[in-house]
Amino acid sequence: MIMAIMLMASTMTFAGDSPALKAIMKGKSYSEVEQLIKENFDQLVNDEERAKAYSKLVDYAMQKVSKESGAMLEIQANAQAGIKKDIEVDTQGLCDALINAINAAVICNKYDQLPNAKGKVDPKYAEKNIQRIWAEHRQLLAYGDQLRQQNDYANALKYWAPYLDIFQEPMFADQDHAQEKETIEQVSYMTAWMALHEKQPQQAIKYAKIAMTGQYKEEALRVMLEAMASNLQTREDSLRYAGQLKDLLNQEPDNETYLSRLYELYGDLHDTQAQIGLLDATLERNPKNFIALADKGLFAYNDGKYDEAEQYLRKAVDVKPENAFVRYYLGMSLCGQAQGENVPDAKKKELYKAAIEVFDKCKEIDPDKQQVNWGYGRQNAYYNFYGPDSKEFKAAEADYRN
Repeated sequence: MIMAIMLMASTMTFAGDSPALKAIMKGKSYSEVEQLIKENFDQLVNDEERAKAYSKLVDYAMQKVSKESGAMLEIQANAQAGIKKDIEVDTQGLCDALINAINAAVICNKYDQLPNAKGKVDPKYAEKNIQRIWAEHRQLLAYGDQLRQQNDYANALKYWAPYLDIFQEPMFADQDHAQEKETIEQVSYMTAWMALHEKQPQQAIKYAKIAMTGQYKEEALRVMLEAMASNLQTREDSLRYAGQLKDLLNQEPDNETYLSRLYELYGDLHDTQAQIGLLDATLERNPKNFIALADKGLFAYNDGKYDEAEQYLRKAVDVKPENAFVRYYLGMSLCGQAQGENVPDAKKKELYKAAIEVFDKCKEIDPDKQQVNWGYGRQNAYYNFYGPDSKEFKAAEADYRN
């Protein structure tokens, strides 16, 4: 009988909270419980106790959130009722507490989802934590936007990053994300931009990748690439960046931005062979790739190979007829051929006439010279075809000066 009583007492002691958990649960505030968890964590006997300890931390964090959120609701109710009453709201404190609650809830959930002593998964805190945090998560969005409008990008990041992270957290996967889809796309792009501005390239890359899945893909892509290239101090850094760009290009072979950046980077590294190899490989895969055709043509033009330049640039213009920049260098390639050695006069006239047609089209599609200043090349072609005293040349010269 005595042995049975002793055994029962031993079992009851084992089933109750450990001294470490009891110490934690006696904490009177968020900061006190946080400190007690640090001091007693290794003495917690199982995952159930760990989950319970962090749930207590969530409770205290949410007390602050609820207090300030309640004050906000009271202000709104008073405004609707025409009641004038001074009520202070600690918005920053609310958002700081909400971030603490999210972080503690994620840790709590990690332990709460593990099998208990009987081998069963029996979460006790997940649903409560999910619902109370999700109900307030947009507070981070509002406060972050307030800081952004004040150009306080560093602190705006502090609140927008966890707002975006909550949508990536499996714990909140079953909540309604679709309702905020457009907001997430916009905020992730702006967060990436602010992170780049604040010299936090890894954060910029992280949120740019999220933004690239939506309507801000092109803008976010530019931010991501700028972030990736923001700390290139050595040749090894540049080669590493080139490798990253190659990986991205392999994933999206038709992405013109990746191709352009990689081509430019090889140029910065003075690796002409790599540049040519990249363009040739691209054209072998897709003979109508605009960037590859244009860069091959410009490469040949800069090398004084005007016949070759014309061939590639004509093909590029066929792909994108409204690109005045490439069209302009097609005209310049024709002029370059006309100015070569031993070119018969009749052939020169033919080439300058063809160049005039190209330059006139540049003027038509880009009258304000936003893409390229086509005036110089055009007046040069008019000069050589019509002569310096012709009304045609003088009109072209006027266009150049305007």
